[in-house]
Amino acid sequence: MTHPDLSTTPGPAPADDRRAVTGKRRIAFAVHVAGAGELPGLRTLLRSLALSDPALCEDVVVLHPGLPDASFDAAHRLHPRLIPRTAGGRDDVFRLVGYDTVVALTPAMVVLGRLDALLRLRTGVAAVPRPGPNGAPGDGLLVIQCQDLDHSVPPAAVQDIPESDLVPLDSRYDFQALRLGDDLAVPEGVVVLNFAGAQTTCAGPAHAARARYDLDDEAFRAAYLALPGAKHPDLLLHLALPFPDRSRPPIDLVRQLAEIHRGRGHHDRAVALLGEAVAGRPDLPRCHETLGVCLMALSRYEEAETHLLLATASPDFAPRAFGQLARLAWLLGRTEDARGYALAGLEADPTDANCRAWYARTSAMGRNGRSPAAAPPGEQLAHVALFADGEENAGDKVLPEAVRSCFTADTGPDRWHQQHAHLLVDEAALERLNARRAVVVGGGGLFLPDTAPNGNSGWQWNIPDDVLARITAPLAVFAVGYNVFDGQRYRRERFAASLRALVERSAFFGLRNHGSVARVRELLPESLREKVRYQPCPTTVARHLDPRLAEPAAREDTVLVNCAYDRAGLRFGHDYGHFLAEMAAAIRAVSTSAEVRYAAHMPADERFVDDLRREHGLTLPVEPLYLLSNDAIRDLYRRTRLVIGMRGHAGMIPFGCGTPVISLVSHPKLAYFLADIDRPDWGVSVHERALGDRLAERARAVLDDHTAAVADVHDRQRLLWSATRDNLARLRELTGLPDPFGDPGAGPVVPSPRSAAEGHVTRPRDRA
Repeated sequence: MTHPDLSTTPGPAPADDRRAVTGKRRIAFAVHVAGAGELPGLRTLLRSLALSDPALCEDVVVLHPGLPDASFDAAHRLHPRLIPRTAGGRDDVFRLVGYDTVVALTPAMVVLGRLDALLRLRTGVAAVPRPGPNGAPGDGLLVIQCQDLDHSVPPAAVQDIPESDLVPLDSRYDFQALRLGDDLAVPEGVVVLNFAGAQTTCAGPAHAARARYDLDDEAFRAAYLALPGAKHPDLLLHLALPFPDRSRPPIDLVRQLAEIHRGRGHHDRAVALLGEAVAGRPDLPRCHETLGVCLMALSRYEEAETHLLLATASPDFAPRAFGQLARLAWLLGRTEDARGYALAGLEADPTDANCRAWYARTSAMGRNGRSPAAAPPGEQLAHVALFADGEENAGDKVLPEAVRSCFTADTGPDRWHQQHAHLLVDEAALERLNARRAVVVGGGGLFLPDTAPNGNSGWQWNIPDDVLARITAPLAVFAVGYNVFDGQRYRRERFAASLRALVERSAFFGLRNHGSVARVRELLPESLREKVRYQPCPTTVARHLDPRLAEPAAREDTVLVNCAYDRAGLRFGHDYGHFLAEMAAAIRAVSTSAEVRYAAHMPADERFVDDLRREHGLTLPVEPLYLLSNDAIRDLYRRTRLVIGMRGHAGMIPFGCGTPVISLVSHPKLAYFLADIDRPDWGVSVHERALGDRLAERARAVLDDHTAAVADVHDRQRLLWSATRDNLARLRELTGLPDPFGDPGAGPVVPSPRSAAEGHVTRPRDRA
């Protein structure tokens, strides 16, 4: 039999779908309809799926014999990710490609409960066994792990699947309505009720359960919106918008929709929704706070301040609003106003961590002022970067110093003028930049839309195009990363325009991995693409930048583990429970060879330790890197035997110090780095089915022959150092900057003790 081609790209994947890089699972529901007569059943199934599991929204692939496109208009109104596809029959669910897990349903089913347990399955083909001589499953619900199928000879039916690949499911996941007749109640706990072979219009408890989902569109929308608890953003937007004519939607719903737009970087849409809703309504503090934050993200700062001030009228929202006001004032260079707002927030709630952090930062700025530089501005370099302080990300503390080390031996304020990337570049800031010998932008993942969004550039440097065009000092973009997460959605128009202006203006434009180079080139006209070069992150060549980071005489018998939790949904999808269990198994195995400790780059990272202890009874000692100096961070990584890290700089910093690494890949940038050094086997996807075994095997191999593993790191590092030296030579030609290294094999000169004594950012020194 000839089967139709089902290998086309799955439905509306985000533009930044990098599943092939991160290994993130792609899940679909598949429903076969034999003809137009089964379309009402499909619609009932879709309604039941949304109403019973409102936080779930995956692709729904509808296999059909060639029905007209218009046949699916009503179903499209019920689900935002419906993908009709012509197929030969129901067994084509085994031939869908582009997905890792396929949950096959039928139009005769209704969903009565949550399907989380099915989505957590990772092996074989799961089904409910049917009564009979061999208990073989019928043609009901299936959970298919596509990698377990023999794609050279795909099964023609579920009966053809080898018994060893069949995973039995409890009957509640495919309960036959025929068993209930007309009078028995649906047993408690039934998740999927299957009406195959049964009349769907009869009376009785089972049919009443199904009838709850036979709703018209407006009744269905109303039922979904009235559900308590979390809802999937895609479903909520799809079913709430557009609002019915002449209706005034509940204000809480408007705010929820605005928050979804905000989370996706569509701040203009959020402002349009909320602006109309709060007009003349000062009594809506939570909405004014959200509106103020969205206006700030569009760089409409005066309007943002007005709405945030309105939000402070409520004791419940005043601390959060004052924290946002402090940030807004800081962005505009109004340090005293920022401090005042932070203090007001602390008066409203002395325990508010955000206001406390802003108060500490702005108080320190007020005490220190602008340190007088020993060198005149014309002999300084300007540095645009994210400058972390307090208990912020440890990697963002180490990185700026590493960048400066490539240009000058003294990395402190004598030689460098610091411009935080998030601060608005106004006329005064532009004048200060142009007074410097050159402007260095980098490193870090500055090409990211959501850490501190602004409407001026669409990425992390808050600079309008017209101001960028008036930078007269030589401009170098150095080791910046394209840090968009796998599947992250954002508006590219403003970013693409700013990016083009930046590349045109730059004397040098270097990105920290070839993956970023490729992604950025996609957004540029052909005439500018060759200007984009590869420049490794300077943290990865730290041993060549500072000879004091040479191989230690002895290493501690430890393995350091790091995990990240920002944007956890994008990192883990449905697989966090699996990841945690596999990590527990790996840690137990590695603990027989070395002490396993936890390296937290920021306080939020410590969730892993808490979850591991609660779910699996494992306790790990914690190294709070966010409290350490740059010297201490590097020293800790230099003296351990192995680092297993999820954050980019939990891999790059130890690698730069000569320590073997294994990356837990939940973001494309980790895979990009490993590809650059031709060691993809040093990474394991957090979605890997055999994560625990693979991680333990790789870790034991490193620990068993540690000398060879370190030598391999040194060998890989030499490639990155060669690329860095070539780029720095090119930069000197373009900008006239001096060579801080002297001869090609030497490291930079050790800074004077005076710089360290004055608290300046200086080169690394051993804690000893």
